[in-house]
Amino acid sequence: MPTTLDWSYSDPANWANYPVMLATQKGLTTLGADHAVRPGLAERWEQGRDAQGRERYTFHLRRDVRWSDGATPLSARDFVVGWRRAMLGRERGEMADIAGVREVLALVERGAPAGQVQEALARTGVEALDAHTLRVTLERPRNYFLSRLANVYLFFPAPSADLEGLTEEALRDYFDRPRDGRPRALGPYRVERWDRAGERVRLVHNPASAFQPPLEAGERPAPVITLMRSEIGTALYARGRVDFVFIDSALALRGPRPEDLRHEPLLSTYFLVFNTERPPLDRPEVRRALARALDREALLAGLLPEVRPTNVLLPPELPGAATPEEAARLPRFDRERAREALRGQPGLQRPLRLVYKSGDSFVPEVAIAERIAAQLAQVGVTVVLDARSDFSSEVARRTPEGPRAYDVYLRRLGADYAHPNTFFTLFEHEGNHQSGWETQAGGEPMARFERLLEEADAEPTLAQARARYAQAQEVLVGEQAVIAPLYHPDRYFRVRPVLRGLDVNPFNFLALDQLRLAPGRPPGER
Repeated sequence: MPTTLDWSYSDPANWANYPVMLATQKGLTTLGADHAVRPGLAERWEQGRDAQGRERYTFHLRRDVRWSDGATPLSARDFVVGWRRAMLGRERGEMADIAGVREVLALVERGAPAGQVQEALARTGVEALDAHTLRVTLERPRNYFLSRLANVYLFFPAPSADLEGLTEEALRDYFDRPRDGRPRALGPYRVERWDRAGERVRLVHNPASAFQPPLEAGERPAPVITLMRSEIGTALYARGRVDFVFIDSALALRGPRPEDLRHEPLLSTYFLVFNTERPPLDRPEVRRALARALDREALLAGLLPEVRPTNVLLPPELPGAATPEEAARLPRFDRERAREALRGQPGLQRPLRLVYKSGDSFVPEVAIAERIAAQLAQVGVTVVLDARSDFSSEVARRTPEGPRAYDVYLRRLGADYAHPNTFFTLFEHEGNHQSGWETQAGGEPMARFERLLEEADAEPTLAQARARYAQAQEVLVGEQAVIAPLYHPDRYFRVRPVLRGLDVNPFNFLALDQLRLAPGRPPGER
C-alpha cells in the first residue's frame, strides 16, 4: 500500500508508492525493453552547456498530453511547480543534481525565513521557457540524469493548475482524500479511492491518457483495478477472489509449478558483505579468498525454478554492465586457490558470524546461508548463522572496541533506475553499506572508488563512462572484495490469463500500464 499519493513531496518509504505512481503518472523520459532511455512526456531534447560550463537540457514536451480531466494540457509549468515542491519535500536531497538546489537545502536545514527559501527556489535550474519547453540546468554533468527522469517519481510533473495557490492543508487534502477526479493523472489510470483502514486502493481507467495500453482484437482496458494488502493473498488467489499475487516465499516455489506462474528478471543483486574492520576480515586477501571459496551454482541449485548466479555487482541486462572479460578478473569460484590463500591466515580459528534477515522472502536466504556455511567449512572456515528480526540494527551495531559486531551479512540491492550509478551509491562514504571499508588503507581505496564514479558520472554518455564504472567495480568487488556477489534474483508471481500485459517491472514493482482484459472477461470489479 502507498504511504502517500503526493508524488512531489514523497515519503522516505518511497518504494511502497511506486506501483500506484507508475500507473497514474509519467516522466519526461521512459525506458525501452533494452533499458535504454526513450522519449516520454518529452518528445525530444537537446543537451549542452551554459556560460558557466554547467550541463543543460532543453526538453520539448508532447502537445497531445492532457491531464485526466481531459481538458488541461501538460505544460512546462507543471514541472516547475512539481520539482520545486520536491526540493522542499521529504526526499529533497534527491534533487541535489539540479543547479541551485544545494543552496535551497542549506536554507531549509538552518530554518531560514520562507521568503529567502522561495527566492532561492526561483534561482534553481528549472525554467519554463514557454508552455511546451522546459530547461533544466544541472550543477555538474551527470549522465545518469535521463535514466532517473524515467523512473524516479519525484521528477514527474504536478498538475499546477490545481495546486498553485493552495494552502499546505489544502494540498494535503488534495492528495490524501481522492475525490471528484483528483488528484489528476497522466497515466492510463487515476486513483478514485484510497481506503487506508482497509488497505485498498481503487484505480479507474483514465480515457484521457495519451499512454493507453496497446489493444489487440477483442481486448479492452480494465475499467477498475483494486490493489490490496493481504497476508492471505495466495489463498485468495486460489479461491478466485484476486487475479494476481506475488510469490513472497521461496519455499512456495519448490515442487510442481502452476501453469500461470511467471517471473521477471530483476535489475538486482544478492551478495555477501564483509565487515572489513574486524580481523581477520580486515585483510583484502582473506576477503578475496572467501569470495573464491563460494560455488554460486551449488549455492542456488534446486532452490528456485531458474537462477542467475554471478560474481559481479552489475546485472548483465543493465546498460554499462561488465563484459565477460571484466567479470573474469573478479573473484570467482576456485576452491583450491581459496584454500591455499587461507592456509595459515591468523584469526580464522574463531567462527565467523553470518547475519541475515529472519522471516519469509522471495530470496531463499536460509538455504543460501546454510550452504555458505557448508562451503566455507570445506576451506577450513567455521560459520555460525544468526537470523535477525532486527537485521538493520544488528548490522549497524558496534562492539565496545569500535568495529561493527557482525562478520558477514547477506543483502539484496535493487536498482532505482537503469544505470550503473544506482548500484554504486550504496558503497560510497555516505552509503548505508555498514562494511567499514572507508577505513581500509587510510581511506585511499574508497577515495579512488569515489573518484572513478565522479569521473564516470561526469562523462557525456554512458558509453564513454563505462570503462570507469568497470574500474570502480574492480576496486569494490575485486581489489578490496568488500562484497561477494552471489546471484541476480528473479521475481515470481501468478496472474490469470484473462489479464494481459500485467507484469512486474525489472525494478520489482507491479506494472499496470500495459494491462488489458482478454475477450470474454465478464464485467465487474476485482
